[in-house]
Amino acid sequence: MRLRVLLETHSLGLRLLGGEDELDRTVRGVMTTDLRDPSRYLSGGELVLTGLAWRREPEDSEPFVRILATAGVAGLAAGEAELGSVPDDLIEACARHRLPLFSVVEDVSFASITEHVVRQVSSERAGDLAAVVDRHRRLMTSAGGGPEVVLDLLGSDLDLRAWVLSPTGRQIAGSTLADAGPELSGELAARLAGEHLAAARTGRRGPHRVTIEGGGVQRLVEGRRSGDGSGTTFSLFAIRQEGRDLRQTVLSDWLLAVEADAGEWPAERLDLLHGVTQLIAVERDRRDAARTVRRRLAQEVLELVQAGAPPAEIAARLRVAAPVLLPGLGTAPHWQLVVARVEWEDGDVPGGPVAQSLLEEMLVDPGAAGPEHSDRIAVAHTGDEAVALVPLPVPDESGDSAATGLHAAELLRLVQEPLSRGLDDDGRLTVGVSAAVHSAEGLRGALEEARHARRVAAARNGLVCAAGHEELASHVLLLPFVPDDVRRAFTARLLDPLREYDRKHRAELIPTLEAFLDCDGSWTRCATRLHLHVNTLRYRVGRIEQLTGRDLARLEDKLDFFLALRMS
Repeated sequence: MRLRVLLETHSLGLRLLGGEDELDRTVRGVMTTDLRDPSRYLSGGELVLTGLAWRREPEDSEPFVRILATAGVAGLAAGEAELGSVPDDLIEACARHRLPLFSVVEDVSFASITEHVVRQVSSERAGDLAAVVDRHRRLMTSAGGGPEVVLDLLGSDLDLRAWVLSPTGRQIAGSTLADAGPELSGELAARLAGEHLAAARTGRRGPHRVTIEGGGVQRLVEGRRSGDGSGTTFSLFAIRQEGRDLRQTVLSDWLLAVEADAGEWPAERLDLLHGVTQLIAVERDRRDAARTVRRRLAQEVLELVQAGAPPAEIAARLRVAAPVLLPGLGTAPHWQLVVARVEWEDGDVPGGPVAQSLLEEMLVDPGAAGPEHSDRIAVAHTGDEAVALVPLPVPDESGDSAATGLHAAELLRLVQEPLSRGLDDDGRLTVGVSAAVHSAEGLRGALEEARHARRVAAARNGLVCAAGHEELASHVLLLPFVPDDVRRAFTARLLDPLREYDRKHRAELIPTLEAFLDCDGSWTRCATRLHLHVNTLRYRVGRIEQLTGRDLARLEDKLDFFLALRMS
């Protein structure tokens, strides 16, 4: 399609700021970016959409426009939301480089422009390919449309078997046709995801082509492979957010796996499949937007827990969250907390958002197809850390449901191999899982427990490691191997100040400490056990912390007191 046609589409909110003589340029695709140098993602003929976040001063416009012009883009469209209007220095730079420039009104989203361009570019292709893409567009934008519709049409019109996979290999969508053939196994999907992540980290343009044989995977390069040519060949297309550092997206992007060798395809068919990935990316963006409420709820609960808010306030917030996370559930669920941390070797890419996306994917049952299963998981992030609030069904009369919580080893079973390929020796993912808690009072302890378990995982070798709450109890097994003099010094340092204070004031700090730890840090249960008012208990715990310099809200200090009492 031509730029002139876009300008004449009033619903897109485009206003021409320069380059009227260049409006007959052909648009081959669209890319959204706020990178100062997006050249690696450009192949020519794109309409580039930008929110102008790359512009810090007027001098930034000239090099940015020069990069676009050198790459042969068709035109540039700048959003007005960031600065209110398109700056003069950008208009002048585009005029110098004869690059058509448009402004985009604030109430038109880039996703709407992207969808329109993809639809129009695809519909202008010749023959059956144009018909297929147009049918994709109509069905995906109608009620009930989704990735499955696209995959069905690829199968019925082009005889292509295809699946949309998560970065861990979980099947997001597959064909629903009766004659679609056997399903993709979980093991094979994980292998394909790993191959895609490894290839994507090299920076090579897709599609990435691999042949799966009985003995392993062979990568196809320039249409050649070793062996007798047996096995099944797959072409892997990225469904990604362009224009960002690859490490911010590669571990969260979906991929389109097609059972075919794209190296044998004509350019028209490759363009069609890239158009299909853009259509699916729009659908992905829509579904990601639905996570906003759950993420906000998780952030609010996490902030209350970390701030030491009263359990009643946290419980009230959880009552708000439960119907959103578990619609139709009549009673408040039990909860587990999972902490994940992604750290990159150079430290210049924030790991928190990546860890957040990974937890939202990892905490879904690997055997559950479709994106909707993540709708019951709320994940917040801060810094390089993400924290998931996972609701668990209330146990039935037999108590069996309580045993169906998350286990660290099971979380890693299918995701460890593909995610390790994506981390590529310059990143690391560590995960910690708490025990289930039955009320808001236990959430702070569960958070510290999950964080401590994550630190246990971080002490292990490997790019992807996890540890659970059950491993923390193993510290007790080490006590017999601690030398006597070390044990005496350790217990004396922690407990002697309390014993001396009890001897002088009969304050019963040691019994209070034992009861507080036995009650898992629950103020209400501990006060009831000791027949004390909660304020009296808080005074005693405060005195313990003052005398020892420790904080009984921290898992490490609670663990030290626990061990000291065991060794005394």
